[in-house]
Amino acid sequence: MTTLAVVEDILRETAVPMSVREIVERAGARLPSKSKTPDTVVARDLSMDIKRKGETSLFVRTSPGRYTLRTLASAEMPSDGAAMLRSAAHPPSMSALSQRKPPAPAPSAPRTRDSDVQGGGFAG
Repeated sequence: MTTLAVVEDILRETAVPMSVREIVERAGARLPSKSKTPDTVVARDLSMDIKRKGETSLFVRTSPGRYTLRTLASAEMPSDGAAMLRSAAHPPSMSALSQRKPPAPAPSAPRTRDSDVQGGGFAG
């Protein structure tokens, strides 16, 4: 059984959004990975599945670090909640982020002093 298949079973059993830590604790030995950091494996697999498959992924991120099944999320949400799920699954682009925060001022050019200028003698 794959990591995502185990996660799917757990989310179906609980029928509520869960954190990666909660999923890993509930999965225990059912997870196929023998990694020392199973949280990282589950989080990576969920994130990559959502990123690659988009709206066709079985999973949806309900808030940072919390996931549920798309079918459960859409059944619980009012009509405008679907837009919230889409925005959670697709974070704003860098251009949208840059519009929220003004750019840092450009560093000013170093000032030169007369003593810094080379060859400042008289021609003559």
